[in-house]
Amino acid sequence: MTLPLLLSVPHAGLIIPPEVENICALSKKEIVEDGDERAAEIYLPLQKEVSALVTTVVARAILDMNRAEEDRSKDGVVKTHTCWDVPVYRGFPSEEIIAILIERFYRPYHISLTHHAEIAKLGVDCHTMAAQGPPVGPDSGKERPAICISNANFTAPQEWIISLAECFRNAFEMEASINYPFKGGYIISSHAKELPWIQLELSRTPSFTNEEKSSRVIKALENWCKKFL
Repeated sequence: MTLPLLLSVPHAGLIIPPEVENICALSKKEIVEDGDERAAEIYLPLQKEVSALVTTVVARAILDMNRAEEDRSKDGVVKTHTCWDVPVYRGFPSEEIIAILIERFYRPYHISLTHHAEIAKLGVDCHTMAAQGPPVGPDSGKERPAICISNANFTAPQEWIISLAECFRNAFEMEASINYPFKGGYIISSHAKELPWIQLELSRTPSFTNEEKSSRVIKALENWCKKFL
């Protein structure tokens, strides 16, 4: 059975586009550490189980699909520093280069989310998170829960998010928090007018293999869909 879900996986990419390759100061290891490590292995296999899945090859450190297009802050759409406070560039890209990156990668991502919203009943923005809050984060240095389900307090009904958290607790046999440490980012907030959205964060602690995490995610989503969709 295909679940009526739209999955967004915005931080699984590792590619540095050629427009900024010569000014990027990050090592391959730093690119990986700034993104959602193991997100590709956990979430991309679920594509065959859901209505649609949208992802990108571009590294989060270079272009963050989960930020507003005009966000030029330290942790904005084009970052000055990684979440570990490491400088991304030897020389920050010009607005002309930023405009090229946004046109090539960012806008198509969001257009695709809007397009696929027509065939889904719930959007799930899928992430992995460091076990402890990094320096650039809402909970720097603090231990994080195994699972965090977020709805930014408005992107999906409260009854849905409470039930989703319960389904994930049962599937993983681990605690799932609601709106902590993340309340939900730009993707779920900006696309909530098209369909309900939630944000899913899984801790990178090695409690399960990536394959096991993938299996438990789909089990939780299947059980939830039986109740509400």
